[in-house]
Amino acid sequence: MKVSIGCDHSALELKNVIIKHLEENGHEVIDRGTYTKDSCDYTDYGYMVAKDIQSGKVDRGIVICFTGIGMSMIANKVKGVRCALVCNKDAAILTREHNDSNCLALSAKYTGPAFAKEIVDAWLNTEFSHNERHQRRIDKITKYEEDF
Repeated sequence: MKVSIGCDHSALELKNVIIKHLEENGHEVIDRGTYTKDSCDYTDYGYMVAKDIQSGKVDRGIVICFTGIGMSMIANKVKGVRCALVCNKDAAILTREHNDSNCLALSAKYTGPAFAKEIVDAWLNTEFSHNERHQRRIDKITKYEEDF
């Protein structure tokens, strides 16, 4: 799978751990930065990841900041991106099964490296259920995007 990943300065270490884990598991990674601990705006990196998803350049995206909240907000501003801020493995599975999320937001503050790898694996390895009610809701999200 091809994955775009981005973070702010607070999440650099976690991003690097996840990149290594992804590559060790055979995934192709596009690292959108940041690359230093110098203060930066998370919006720039989250937007680049979301645009990679929107364009079809990647299959999925992962965005990480201090809480994950800001990154999830910016990613969800991009049409076609369904980003979920996930704090546990069960939520990672459910957001794929029910919402067909294509972007995962993580918190560097609340998610340690080992736990983050478990969440990422669960999210990447779970397929969308194609259940009628879940598809109907995704179709509504897509329709609502047309209002913007």
